[in-house]
Amino acid sequence: MIVIEAAQAKAPASALGKRDLNRFLASAQKALGLTGEFSVLLTGDERLRALNLQFRGKDKATDVLSFPALPEAANGSPGGDLAISLETAATQAAVHGHPLQMEVKILILHGLLHLAGYDHERDQGQMRRRESRLRRQFALPAGLVERSRRPKRDGKS
Repeated sequence: MIVIEAAQAKAPASALGKRDLNRFLASAQKALGLTGEFSVLLTGDERLRALNLQFRGKDKATDVLSFPALPEAANGSPGGDLAISLETAATQAAVHGHPLQMEVKILILHGLLHLAGYDHERDQGQMRRRESRLRRQFALPAGLVERSRRPKRDGKS
């Protein structure tokens, strides 16, 4: 389920097709073999910064956070929640030259991969490879892990 917290999101939430995002969420869950209930909060940098500080001890905004369901709340089916900053997503979409809707899908896919147990900071490229395959399956441009490995346009890393 997609929830848009427009008052927090200082970005064009009206440009988002909620029905399309819900369909994408369901398709991505299925492709990853994830069961259970998942929700996606689309909000702003301020909310992501507060969540990042509260749950990760990092006092900065970020693009996406993943929260696995608590075992007692999962009722035997793993699930979880994602929080996405529409402000950061809009900036990233502009930098990479695609619509906000597409960037939100990239962030949903990335967050779901984390909920499926992948961790690009600790694995040996498994998340990057899986994200790349799924990205092609869903006709999405470069994913977050892949983008972070590319040299910047000014030639610096």
